[in-house]
Amino acid sequence: MKRLSVLSVSIILLVLFVIPYVTCAQTQQEEWDRAKALYNDGLERYKHSDFRGAVKQWEEALGIAKRFGDKQAIGISIGNLALAYYSLSDYRKAISYYEKALAIDEEIGDRNGKGRHLGNLGNAYLDLGDYRKAISYYEQALAIAEEIGDRQGKGGRLGNLGLAYYSLSDYRKAISYYEQALAIAEEIGDRKGKGARLGYLGIVYRKLGDYRKAISYHEQALAIAEEIGDRQGKGEGLGGLGVAYDSLGDYRKAISYHEQALAIL
Repeated sequence: MKRLSVLSVSIILLVLFVIPYVTCAQTQQEEWDRAKALYNDGLERYKHSDFRGAVKQWEEALGIAKRFGDKQAIGISIGNLALAYYSLSDYRKAISYYEKALAIDEEIGDRNGKGRHLGNLGNAYLDLGDYRKAISYYEQALAIAEEIGDRQGKGGRLGNLGLAYYSLSDYRKAISYYEQALAIAEEIGDRKGKGARLGYLGIVYRKLGDYRKAISYHEQALAIAEEIGDRQGKGEGLGGLGVAYDSLGDYRKAISYHEQALAIL
């Protein structure tokens, strides 16, 4: 079952590098301009999956932020480095950086940043198979999202909790969290998020042996994927339907869906 990312998830959004207003020497302004250029270059490298290249650029940007003692810029750079290491599947190093970023969030009172980094710590522990620790971080992130009125963030954390409980084979609790996440996606008009939650519900009901209900959810997820042009979502929906029909013994229909999914994924 695919993890929510960042990209969930997220879980997980890059934020703009903040360049402070500089009234001192021209050389300082040039340093900040260089930091901005390094950040932007790292972002482009990250978008093209050059994660090691992104690390190199963001480490240099971090060095500049540290020389100026700018806590917000330091926290952003550290958080981005954590994300790059997470994308490299170096979860232990990602956790180390996320913990440092979290400490800075607490120091400067950044509730948004704290919630984001708690959620990202949950993602890292989920990928390490430490589902109970992941749940603990997700619950803390959820509490902050509720506190600051972040509906999208709340929906993401509810979805993360659904995945964590699914990973623990607690399917009823997973369904409860996915249904709450689905309700928020509908409320805020998040079509892609709605499709993802419907797909996850289909997977959970398949695990419970309720193949007809699983098919219903996968069909709804597939319809949304087609509507918004989400090819990956469409492939996953078709694949989910193939598995469900296979479980029902309808092998011809299963083959048809699997062939369509194979052509996309």
